[in-house]
Amino acid sequence: MTPFIRLMVALSLGATITACATAQSQSRPPAPTARATALPADYPKPLRGDIHIRKVAEVGPGMVRLVKDPGSNDLYYLSPQGDVFFLSPQPGREVRGALAYSRGEIGGAPYALGLAFGPDRALYVVGNESEGARNRCVIRKGVVVGGGRKWSTLVRTEWYAKSNTQYDHLCNAIVVSPDGQYVYFNSGSRTDHGEVQTAEGAFPGLREIPLTASVFRVPANAADLVLPNDEAKLKAGGYLFAAGLRNAFDLAFNAAGDLIAVDNGPDANYSDELNWLREGHHYGFPWRFGGEDNPRRFADYDPAKDKRLSREFVAVQMNLYRNDPAFPKPPMAFTDPILNFGPDADQFQGADGSVRDASDLGRPLSGLTMHRSPLGLAFDVDNRLGGDFKGAGFLLSWGAVGGPQTDNGQDLLLIRLTKAGNAYRMSAEQIVVGFHNPIDSALIGDKLYVLDYGGRGAIWEIDFP
Repeated sequence: MTPFIRLMVALSLGATITACATAQSQSRPPAPTARATALPADYPKPLRGDIHIRKVAEVGPGMVRLVKDPGSNDLYYLSPQGDVFFLSPQPGREVRGALAYSRGEIGGAPYALGLAFGPDRALYVVGNESEGARNRCVIRKGVVVGGGRKWSTLVRTEWYAKSNTQYDHLCNAIVVSPDGQYVYFNSGSRTDHGEVQTAEGAFPGLREIPLTASVFRVPANAADLVLPNDEAKLKAGGYLFAAGLRNAFDLAFNAAGDLIAVDNGPDANYSDELNWLREGHHYGFPWRFGGEDNPRRFADYDPAKDKRLSREFVAVQMNLYRNDPAFPKPPMAFTDPILNFGPDADQFQGADGSVRDASDLGRPLSGLTMHRSPLGLAFDVDNRLGGDFKGAGFLLSWGAVGGPQTDNGQDLLLIRLTKAGNAYRMSAEQIVVGFHNPIDSALIGDKLYVLDYGGRGAIWEIDFP
C-alpha cells in the first residue's frame, strides 16, 4: 500500500482527531552540530549545524493542512472532518491550538483536504462530498467581515464517478495566485495507473474522466461556479489548467511566480515527481510515470516479466497490472518532471530490477525517489533566508512503506530550482530526518513550520539562518 493510500484509508476510516493536546513548556534545544544533535529522542533531527528545531504544539494525529494567515502570521490547520484550528507560535515554549471555524460554520463538505489563504486574507477550504460511488468537490470561501468571516461557495464540481477504491484521490491541494486573481486546485486520479475501475460494475469500462487527474483554475471572485464533467467545456471556460497528474497533493508558487506541484506515483516502482505546471500542458499520467512510459500501454506487456512490481502493493496483489490491448492512445505530447540532480532523493529502479542512485551515476533523475510521496511544498518567495537557503524551496516526504529503495523519506529536503531554457532543473539535499509522516508546511520569515500527520501529531519549527 503506497503511503498516500494509507493516508486516504486513514481519512476514510475517520482518523481520531485530538484538536488541542496538552502543551508543555519547553525551552529551545541547544544548537546541533552537523549530523549530530542533542535533541530529545522523539524529535526530528537536523543534518546541518545551522538549523534549529523545536516543538511548537501538539495538535493530535490526523491533521492534514497547515497555512499561515498573511495578516497576522498565525498558523491555521485543518482536520479532514472540515474543522479549522489556529495557534500563534511563541518563542521558547509550546502553545495550544484552538478552534477557529467549525465545518458547520464554514458550511463545507466532509473529507476536507485543502486549505489556503489569499493575499487579501480570504480563506479557502476544499471538501469532498460523497454519495455511494460518486463524489463532488466543494470549495468554500471565507472573506473577512468585521471580526469574523462571511462564507460562500466559490466553486463545486458536478457529481462524478468514483472507483470506490483506495485510488480515489479526490480534491485536495489548493493555492491562490500571488496577485489574488485565481484559485488553483487539484483533483486526483480515480485509478492507480489508468486501469479500468468500474465501482463493482456501476461504470463499465471507465478509467479517468475530465474531472480527475488534473489541476483546475477558477477566478477568485467566482460565486457558485459549477465545473462540468466535460473536457471541452472545461477547456472553453479556461478552467482546465493542467492535466495528466496522478495526485498533485501540494501546489506552491516559487519566487519567479511559477506554479510548482508535487505528484505521487503508482503502486509500481516508478519515480514520484516535481512539476512546473503550465497552462495547457499534460504531465503524462497514466501514459508516463516520471520520465518513463507506463508499460501497460503497449500491446506486448507481460506483468509476469515486470521487475518493477512489488508484492507489498495493493494494485499488484489485486492483479491490476495486466495486459491491456484497449489501453487508450496518448492524447498529446507530454511534459516530463523537473530533472533532479541530487545528491539526495534520486534513487530509481531500472527495468532489470536493480536500484541505483542517479547522482552517483553522474546523471539526473526525472523526478524523485519512488514511493517517497512528496507532500508539503514551500518556497522562500521573499528571499528572507540567508546563505544557500535564500530563495530556495522546501519539500516534505510522507515516507515509503514498500518498494526496493533504501531512501524512504519522512524527511525535509532543501530544493534549489534553476531555469535551463524552457525548463527547470533542481538539486535536492536532505536536511532534516525523523518525522512521523510529515504532510504540510508554512514558511514565516526565517522559520519553516512543519505539520506531522503521524505520531502524536505535532507542529515543528525549523529555524534557518
